[in-house]
Amino acid sequence: MDSGRWRRGAVSRGMLPLLALHAVNEYYRLPWKPPVTAGLLAANTLIYLRPSFLDSLLPFVDEVWFNPHLILKNKDIKRFFLSVFYHVDESHLVYNMMSLLWKGIQLETSMGSTEFASMAVALLGLSQGITLLLAKSLLVFFDYGRPYYSEYAVGFSGLLFAMKVVLNSHSENFTNVHGLIVPARYAAWAELILIQMFVPRVSFLGHLSGILAGVLYLKLKGSYSGPNPLTTIIRELTGLLRWSVRFIRSTFRLRRRRILGRGTVGGGERRSLSGTWRCQACTYDNSDWLSNCEMCGTSRSSESGGFLRQVSPRSRDLSLEELRRRRVERFG
Repeated sequence: MDSGRWRRGAVSRGMLPLLALHAVNEYYRLPWKPPVTAGLLAANTLIYLRPSFLDSLLPFVDEVWFNPHLILKNKDIKRFFLSVFYHVDESHLVYNMMSLLWKGIQLETSMGSTEFASMAVALLGLSQGITLLLAKSLLVFFDYGRPYYSEYAVGFSGLLFAMKVVLNSHSENFTNVHGLIVPARYAAWAELILIQMFVPRVSFLGHLSGILAGVLYLKLKGSYSGPNPLTTIIRELTGLLRWSVRFIRSTFRLRRRRILGRGTVGGGERRSLSGTWRCQACTYDNSDWLSNCEMCGTSRSSESGGFLRQVSPRSRDLSLEELRRRRVERFG
C-alpha cells in the first residue's frame, strides 16, 4: 500500500509488457490455470490502464484514496473497498502484481478457487477494518492522528502481506527476504521492517494491518470447525452463474435442421419432398396422388395423419435383381 499524493501523467517505463510476459509464461506452464488469481491481476491492471470503455465507470483515484478520517466521517464504503485496487504508478502496480502472481498461484492451487476467493474477500475486509481501528485508536488514546488518521493510501500490498502470512503459516523452511535469511513464518514481519526502512513513504499501518489480518484469519479459521460461510456463499453464487449460462445457451442455441435425403431399405417411411411419399420397400419417391408404389407395387395407407407401411404380398417376393430391373425400366 502506497501513501502520498497521486502523480498524474506518470510516464510508462515499459514494465507492464514484462509483467504480461511473465504472467503468460507462468500460466502457460501450469496444468491448471487459477482463474481467481488471473481475475485479480486483470482487475488491478485494467483499473490502472483505465481503457476508454471503462473510463466512465471507474471512479478517479481522488475519490477512492483510503483515508480513515474521510471514511469514518462520511461513511465512505467506496474508499474502504476500492482503494485496494488502485496504484500510484507503474512500478507500484508491477511490483504488487508480481507478488500476487506468485502467492496467488500457490494459494489457489492448494486451496481451490472458491476457498481462495472467500479468503481474499475476508482478508480485504479484515485488513481495511484493522487499519481503521488502529488509526482511530492512535488518535483517541495517543493523540497521534496526523501521520495515520489523515494519511492517504492505495494499493494491493496490505492484502499481499496477509496472503504471505497465510502462505507461510505452516512452513518450517527458511526464506530470503531482501538478502536476509529468516524463518518463512516470520518473513512478513521481516519484510515489513525492511520495506519501511528503505521505502519510508509506504503505508506502515496498511502493511501492519495486512499481517494482523492474516494472523486473525488463521486464528478464526482454526477455531471454527464448521464450513466457511463465505465459501458457501461464493460456491452457491458460482453455481447459480453457471446454471444461468447453461440456461441461456440452451435457450438461444441455434438448432441445425437435419435435411433428409433418400433413406435405406428397412427404415421408417418419411416424406422426403413436398407432395411425395417414400416407399418403405424400395425407397422410391412416389406422388401423393398414388396409393401404390409405382416401382414395386407396395400399397400405402394413412391413419391419424401419419403414413403407415402396408406391403403387398407380391412385393415381398420381389428379389433385389427384380427391383433393379424395374428401376431401369422406369428411368430408362
